Amino acid sequence: MNITDLFNVANVFVLPFWALMILLPNWKVTRKVMESYLPFVVLAGAYLYLFVTSITPENAAALSNPQLADIARFFSDETAAATGWIHFLVMDLFVGRWIYWEGQKTGIWTIHSLALCLFAGPLGVLSHIFTYWITKAFSKGAEGVTAAEKTAVN
Repeated sequence: MNITDLFNVANVFVLPFWALMILLPNWKVTRKVMESYLPFVVLAGAYLYLFVTSITPENAAALSNPQLADIARFFSDETAAATGWIHFLVMDLFVGRWIYWEGQKTGIWTIHSLALCLFAGPLGVLSHIFTYWITKAFSKGAEGVTAAEKTAVN
């Protein structure tokens, strides 16, 4: 399999996991699938293969004391770029899985954070943290309301 094919397969490989977490978060199949570390093993295997094939003595020397120009040169190579992209796929999916399980555990809404994580990983994490804080703040405010007050409001 050439680098382009591996890149394309990796991109498609992650999509069912994202679709399950975003579209069917409470389905028992989603929970079962997301318990597994197998997707990460597969992606990390692809990453390892690309990493090993993209490292040259020159790249290793440049990456041991990284400068921005060296990193830019390293990623100008297709194999190195595919390696970096699969790194993003693995880490974003792993963080997305964490967000998913946090939502399952706490009942906090995660669809928006997962969608952001799919397209821009760190923004999904930030979204989840803010959603957690906001949810926690509003739930603390509701704790002080008595049952009679809740009934009177409704």
